[in-house]
Amino acid sequence: MKICAIGLRGIPDVMGGIESHCQQLYPRMVEEGDSLVVIARSPYVSGNKYTYKGVDVVSVWTLKHKFLETFMHTFFAILYARVFVHPDVVHLHAIGPALFTPLARLLGMKVVVTHHGADYDRQKWNGLAKFILKSGEKMGVLFSNKMFVVGKTLTNRLKKQFPKQAEKIHYVPNGMLPSFTGEISASALPKELPISSQGYILTVGRLVPEKGFHDLVTAYKASNSHLKLVIVGQADHQDEYASTLVKQASDSIIFAGRRSGDELKALYKHAKVFVLPSYHEGLPIVALEAISAGTPVVLSDILPNRDIEAPKDSYFKVGVTSALADKLTNLDSLDLELDQNTFLCIFNWDRIAENTLSLIKSVFTKGDSR
Repeated sequence: MKICAIGLRGIPDVMGGIESHCQQLYPRMVEEGDSLVVIARSPYVSGNKYTYKGVDVVSVWTLKHKFLETFMHTFFAILYARVFVHPDVVHLHAIGPALFTPLARLLGMKVVVTHHGADYDRQKWNGLAKFILKSGEKMGVLFSNKMFVVGKTLTNRLKKQFPKQAEKIHYVPNGMLPSFTGEISASALPKELPISSQGYILTVGRLVPEKGFHDLVTAYKASNSHLKLVIVGQADHQDEYASTLVKQASDSIIFAGRRSGDELKALYKHAKVFVLPSYHEGLPIVALEAISAGTPVVLSDILPNRDIEAPKDSYFKVGVTSALADKLTNLDSLDLELDQNTFLCIFNWDRIAENTLSLIKSVFTKGDSR
């Protein structure tokens, strides 16, 4: 079976939760003997055609633009898939690309959609953009052959909202990386960063408003924490928000840019605590990565973060910087203990890949190919 993935920027090592999801998922699916083609966005990958762990990656041009690139690229990619790839199934990622589900079906292709989160809740979108994204969600539910949803609460909401389509909506979460569970020396921490093991608070993500890093900086400044704050990540598009945020760098507030490999593993492993103050998520891979590294987490209380089911003390009211400041001040008195093995079992990428492939193949079974 040939699967064509559309909606992500590209793999490997392209910043973003969807990209991390696909980078873990697709090589595992290829191991089962299926063919997989990722149609990447040209501004984010260096080659026109290449292979990553058995996954073929093809670059298709799009304009790098905060509002237009997703829709422009998805349209071109679906046409490219139909003319050149001839897939058995198109796998669309996120509800923006899902707006084009009817087009892919009209062109004669089976379509599965992975819903990575209610993107219309993102602070950057205006009213028109939110309407378009909600329409994409609806198109994905109504016209896909299957819809996978990374959040448990969101899955249940969609089943209730679209009862006639409930049977084709499935909870398929993000996973954790077992590689983060192994030991790694503090010597692997980035040498240019003035930090030491257990001496810093860590957060990881793109520098965009919905991640809430501005709240974290405000809360950190208001706390009595003796730890340093390390923010790993960068902006997709340089804008006023990212520029203003980075200007708050100091001896104790460190913007570390993008990190990967052993450096990222060490940053997770040797942090005193991982904090994710986000306003919007699907199911946060970065929080799962921290948990897989054995690091306690403090999370905003949005529903996708609550779906992780961390201890009660791990959560604070989203946007309330005083509550987060209190957590940072009193870390040692909080109960943040997690059963790491339980989480590794629930959010297991091998099992997730197997389930995803099984659900995609079920599209071709009699009575389940609408």
